[in-house]
Amino acid sequence: MTDYGIAFLEKLREEIDSTPEEYLPALLNIVRSYRQSVTLNPADASFRQGWEEVMRGETLPIEELWIGIEHA
Repeated sequence: MTDYGIAFLEKLREEIDSTPEEYLPALLNIVRSYRQSVTLNPADASFRQGWEEVMRGETLPIEELWIGIEHA
């Protein structure tokens, strides 16, 4: 781990240590949810999910997908 990563781990530990014990379960849920939201699924799982959505008819016309893209 880099010095940069170690510094952030230390800051996280300080925050955890300063969190009241009764809030630790909620903090753990927040951290898990965050990690899951930023972690990419393996390619086969992503493809499988996409295929299942297509088979259920959960699709949009390509024209709709481009709406507002110029503001992104």
